[in-house]
Amino acid sequence: MNMMKTGASLLTRTRASVVALALSVLGATVSSAAAEENKLGLIDPNVISVGTMGDAKPYTFATTEGQFTGFDIELFLNVAERIGFKRDQVVFTGQEFSALMPSVANGRFDVAVAAIGTTEQRKKTVDFSDGYLAGYLSILTADEAISKPDGLKGKRLGVVQGTLQEIYAQKNFTGTDLVKFPDNNSAVVALNNGTVDAHFLDYEAAKDYTSRYDNLKVTVNIPSFDAPAGFVIRKGNDNLRQALNEGLHAAMQDGTWKTLYQKWFPGSPMPDEYLPKN
Repeated sequence: MNMMKTGASLLTRTRASVVALALSVLGATVSSAAAEENKLGLIDPNVISVGTMGDAKPYTFATTEGQFTGFDIELFLNVAERIGFKRDQVVFTGQEFSALMPSVANGRFDVAVAAIGTTEQRKKTVDFSDGYLAGYLSILTADEAISKPDGLKGKRLGVVQGTLQEIYAQKNFTGTDLVKFPDNNSAVVALNNGTVDAHFLDYEAAKDYTSRYDNLKVTVNIPSFDAPAGFVIRKGNDNLRQALNEGLHAAMQDGTWKTLYQKWFPGSPMPDEYLPKN
């Protein structure tokens, strides 16, 4: 009797082990399939979620219809298409600049796209694609006395929080009162009403504001080729970073980058490193 019970118990345990093993194999298979379907490590494998800005023309801005466009936007859409995503599979969401990189790091967005300069400090929390844009840091003002950096001493200078301009100004513009803003538009409003004496921003964006406001001029341009703009990716997501790099270099090699640059930055100098190689 005891032997029959022992045999039945052993059979039950064996069956349970077989079932457990089968479930384990099935789970591993499903997990492997899911990983294969989402090999780019996206929040949703069928969509690329992108954080950007709505007021950084000509890099990225929102139209009156609420659509995002600009050099960075069109370039990213082209790159995304090269890695298998149609335009309706790329979803852009506007944010303040200072929130973009934390939002990628925290998993709210897959990518941040807004002419974001690559720095060692930023690379501590997020990863970057290869560079796709380099330019100048510029001072926008109506004050003719501010014709060089020394003219900023004792003045109130607007900067967008979290930008290269803020970092540069803190280090180099001693004796200047820095006033932080969430975006360029609010800083230019403050500039026009006299709250600040000048605003520090990208050259192309500054040039656009001079076309809208006759009183404003670009008076100082500081080269910023040591921190090229790149697409921001969650730290460690190497598959997505490599895919974006491949798409970027293809866009440069076939002349797409050049065409978009000429469209959005007419007359501006073009870095040779982003042009097609023979």
